[in-house]
Amino acid sequence: MHSAPAIGELVQYPSIVPHNNQMSAERIVPEPLEESDQEISDALVLLYKLPDASLESIWQAQAALGVDFVEAALHTGLVTQSEIDAAQDWVRRRQMNEGRSIIEEALRRNPKPNAVVVWEGDKLHPGKELILAHDPYCERSEAIRTLRTELLMRTNGRRGAAMFALLSPCPGEGRSQLAAELALAFAQLGSRTLLVDADMRRPRLHTLFGADNAVGLAQALVDLKSMKVHGVEGVTKMGLLTAGSLPNNPLELLSGGRFERMAVEWRRSYDYVVIDTPPASQYSDALAVASVAGHVLMLGRTNSTPFNALTELRRKLATTQAWVLGAVMNNY
Repeated sequence: MHSAPAIGELVQYPSIVPHNNQMSAERIVPEPLEESDQEISDALVLLYKLPDASLESIWQAQAALGVDFVEAALHTGLVTQSEIDAAQDWVRRRQMNEGRSIIEEALRRNPKPNAVVVWEGDKLHPGKELILAHDPYCERSEAIRTLRTELLMRTNGRRGAAMFALLSPCPGEGRSQLAAELALAFAQLGSRTLLVDADMRRPRLHTLFGADNAVGLAQALVDLKSMKVHGVEGVTKMGLLTAGSLPNNPLELLSGGRFERMAVEWRRSYDYVVIDTPPASQYSDALAVASVAGHVLMLGRTNSTPFNALTELRRKLATTQAWVLGAVMNNY
């Protein structure tokens, strides 16, 4: 293992093993890719922006013919051999670590042409704790970008914005900071990104950006017209929705239809939505958010989070409709 990284590797949950009742994570190392069908299909989707209708046609042909994605795409005539050759070249370059990943490069080249999101009020300044905004080349910043790439790969082919809920069992495990830095990382790709503080128990995101927290998610859930999204200085595509003044009934607000309808609007307006949540072992709010978000990133702190706490969180998540993308061990 390399020495004490700021953020642990993204791992599939079954690879997290107990060690003296603590957490240790063994990274899943994929076998070397040799222009795999999955990698080439990812490149085709991202480089040539295949619309949903085309993807559906290719998947139907793939199932009917029993062939891989590339052969099905050629069969339907929706991609050309030259486009496949170009995609293969991208895969080879990625395997050789030349430049940014396929996904990140494609996102920079082809931002979604949706309506511009207008921020309200003065733009915020990321606090000094958000290292990615101030020292982009340090070890932690590199780890954040690596995590961003893995999340992009695991959510490729989605419809609408990729929405991630960050969940961890206990307080003090770094959810808010990781959520903020992941949102910054997505926005730095030129993608419209919304950071949401759904921790209406002890919110922290507003303090990380020096934002006023009088009006936020809680007020928007009561009155949709009161939603106030803050812009972030130096990150033109990022917005922050704080938790707002603390309500008496956060779980009821997050479990109601208004939060679901709000999430639908976010999927239409943004490329990425990152949601912070309260400790899952103390409040059920996090599970309500996970059910709506659809994608969950679990978080624990090295030498702190008990293995059984994360196991219990995984069991609870199995009762929701959320897809657990993996777990991160925070060493920072």
